[in-house]
Order: sequence, then structure tokens, then C-alpha cells
Amino acid sequence: MFTEMLSPRLKARVSESSLLKVLSWPQGVDSFTEVADRSWTQHEGRATVTAVRWQTPRSVTLTLRPNALGAQLFADFRAGQHINVAVEIDGRRHTRCYSPVAAEGSALIELTIGRHDGGLVSDHLYRHARPGTVVGIGAPAGDFVLDPTDARILLVSGGSGITPVLSMLRTLRAGGHTGEVAFVHYARTPEDVAYAAELRELAAAEHTTVLFGYTRSGAGELSGHLRAEHLATALADPDAVYVCGPAALVDAVREVHPEARSESFVPPAFRPGAASGGLVSFAGSEVFVEDDGKTLLEQAENVGLTPEFGCRMGICHGCTRLKSSGVVKNVTTGVVSSAEEEEIQICVTVPCGDVVVEL
Repeated sequence: MFTEMLSPRLKARVSESSLLKVLSWPQGVDSFTEVADRSWTQHEGRATVTAVRWQTPRSVTLTLRPNALGAQLFADFRAGQHINVAVEIDGRRHTRCYSPVAAEGSALIELTIGRHDGGLVSDHLYRHARPGTVVGIGAPAGDFVLDPTDARILLVSGGSGITPVLSMLRTLRAGGHTGEVAFVHYARTPEDVAYAAELRELAAAEHTTVLFGYTRSGAGELSGHLRAEHLATALADPDAVYVCGPAALVDAVREVHPEARSESFVPPAFRPGAASGGLVSFAGSEVFVEDDGKTLLEQAENVGLTPEFGCRMGICHGCTRLKSSGVVKNVTTGVVSSAEEEEIQICVTVPCGDVVVEL
């Protein structure tokens, strides 16, 4: 029997019928090992959930242990970056990007995922993630990264934007940063603040200021939405400013500090425009559709195609495809391009006439 060759521990996890199925046709070693443990693969970054906790009514915090390839990818993580996380829901793979909360150099990946209305993946993980759940992970990406050489640093976040900014604060403290650091976080109520206890402890550290502002209810150090005096109270004349949160928060910070480095994970406001009347050709699938004014990603999905994507807001580049010909417009930047053989993000790109996309 095949199972006689296995250790008692592995034998308990692998049924004889599933092992026979795996060994019944030629394939790589990954197919064998995945029967025992889905995180065992040499060809994809994966991670296993080791702990789950719910810090707020609308978020879940996951601790992940990456497999060998995942650990290799995550080794290059810089505070503030995001990673793509892939999960399977009802037999279909879905990918979203999330910002790890871990400090640089951490062996484990920590994610705090906020639930959003209509958020398929966030809601699935909130409800169903348990120790032992396996997800796919990609390499860290993004230009919103910490420069630890700045002496006096102001960190500002709102809502789920707390994750990359807290990663920066953890990295600074783990690295022995001795300059002044101020952390300002805005939430609707005190109950909506993840990591509140940790931040309170950090506030007791030397050269560290932590201030909370609540926009709906609750007594914080700051009242209401962000104002210029809030930032001055936290840290006057900082050497560097980092902000992540809703677009309105980012804009308010940049009015005071135009040089602020920013990121927002809020989808761009976009309403389908007038149809161009052009023909959209998804060349790799031999599918053709008349342009209806929506993004290329939406038009592909509406005809039954299932292209890979991540954030759906032009940040993670998970939906990048080659445009062979035609004119397109990026709805977030307003840039119109007619270049041939160029890569485009189909989640934020609309056709302007006939377009051919390799999909």
C-alpha cells in the first residue's frame, strides 16, 4: 500500500484514495505534497493562517506563516508596502491587496482586514478564516515606503489606513529610531480602532506621541475631522509626513504638508461614461464586445471572462494586461494613450474606440 511508506502523522492526513489519485498520472512533486498540506508547493507563495482575532466589529486580524517561497518573497518587505492575497471562494480564485502590519524583518505576516459593503474577499476572510486556512501571497509592492533616516516623522492614518502606517511605527521602534515620531489616527468611534492598546503603550515611549480623533462619537485627543491645528499639535515642522486613509483625509493632510507621502485604498469615484461605439477585442480569448463605457475589467467580466485582478483601484497592478492596439484612457489619472504594445491596468482603463487587449 502507498500509505505504508508514510509516517503515522502524514498517514493520518492523507487518505489512500486521494494518494492513489495523485500518483495515477505524471505530475510534479507539488501535486503530491499538496494532498498532505496545501501550503507545500515550490511554485507559489502561500501562507497558512496561524491565529485569528477580531479587534473591532468590522475587522479581522490574521497571523500568517509563509511557505518557503512566500518567506523568500516577504523578506524584501518594506514598511508601508502591500501584498496580494489570493483566496478561493466557491471554486473561483479572488485576489486583493492588503498592507501587512508587521515590522520589517518579521518572519510572520500580520494582516488586519476591514470589512466593506460588497467586499467579497474581506467578508469571506472575516467570516471564514481560521487557523489552518491557506492563502496565496505575492511579493511586496508599492512606493509608499518608510525612509528611516528622517529624524522627526509625522504619521497620519484613517480607518483601515492604519495598517501600513503602524507598520512604519513598529519598524521605527524595532530599529531603535531616536527621533520624534507622532502618530495621528482617525476613526468613527473608539470601538473602530484596531491596535488601540498597543498604540497607547507606544505613546508612553520616549519621543513618541499618539493622538486619536473620532469623527462620529467618543472623546479623543482631537475633535472631529482633521484640521491643520491637529497636525501642529501632534508634531510641528516634521521632516517627513506619511498619510494613508480615505481620499478626503489624504487631501486635507497634503493641504498642510504638500510634500506628504500618501496612499489611499479607497476605489476612485468612477461612473461609466458614454460608450465610444468601438469594438473591444479580447484577443487571447477570441471574444469581442461593443464598448459600453465601463472599464475593460468590467466589460471582460460581463461577457464571462475571469481575468486576474487585485485591488480594482489601480494600485496593485494585479490586472495588468498588454494592449496590442487602440486608444485608452486611465480613469484615475485622465491620461489618454494610443501607444501600441503597452501594458495597461484594465481595472481603471476604458476604451476610446477600437481596442485590442491580450486577455
